[in-house]
Amino acid sequence: MTDQQQIKILIVDDEPHILNFLELGLSNERYEVKTASDGMSAVTLVKEFAPHVVILDIMMPGIDGFEVCRLIKKSGQQTSIIMLTAKDEVEERVKGLTLGADDYVIKPFSFEELLARIHARMRNQFPSLFGGVTHGPFKLDDRRKEIKYYDQVLELSPTEYELLRYLFLNHGIVVSKGMILDKVWGYSFQGEDNIVEVYIRALRDKLKDKDHRLIRTIRGSGYRLDLP
Repeated sequence: MTDQQQIKILIVDDEPHILNFLELGLSNERYEVKTASDGMSAVTLVKEFAPHVVILDIMMPGIDGFEVCRLIKKSGQQTSIIMLTAKDEVEERVKGLTLGADDYVIKPFSFEELLARIHARMRNQFPSLFGGVTHGPFKLDDRRKEIKYYDQVLELSPTEYELLRYLFLNHGIVVSKGMILDKVWGYSFQGEDNIVEVYIRALRDKLKDKDHRLIRTIRGSGYRLDLP
C-alpha cells in the first residue's frame, strides 16, 4: 500500500469516545486525521483539509450527517464518504447512499472492518495513490492516464479514458446513464444523455466487444462492466 501519511481522513461524530477511539486507531495506522463533532465544522474542514475519506455519523447536533453528505457531494470535492449507521436502520442506509455516500458501516463495528472499507474506497476512488489497479485483463494507471487490456495500452480519448475508468472501478455493478453523466461529464453537463451511448459504442469497438459481453447493457437500468 502507499505511504498512508499521504491519505487524509476526517472523522465526524458527536460522541467523544468514538472520535478519540478512531483518531487514535487511524493515526496509529499512519493516516493524517482530523475530527469534527458537529456538521457545520465538518463542512468547513472538508474545504480546508480536503480529506480523501470522511467517516460520517448521521445523528449530530445542528445539521445532520445526511445534510453534510449532500453538501460535500454538491461541492464537487473528490471525497469518499463512509457513513456510520444504526444496526436496523435500513432506510438510513438507503437515504445515505441516495445522497451520494460511498459506503456505510453499521454500529457497533470493528476497527478492522472500518480499515478494510477505507482501503476499498481508497483503491476505488484514488487508484493513483497506489500506482495502478489490476482486475482481470485490465490494468489502470491513473498517474499515466493509461488503461491496459491484456497488456496492450488502449488508445483512448480523455473522455473515453474517464468513462472506461469509471466502469472499471465499478465492475460488476450496474451504473445508470445519470451516474455516468455526473461522474464523467460533470454535474453542469447540459447536452443529451445519448452521448453516453455514443461513447459506450466507441469503447466496445476498441475492446472488440461486438457481442456486448464485456460492457453489458442492462435494460432500463444502465451499463455493467463484466470481467472475463
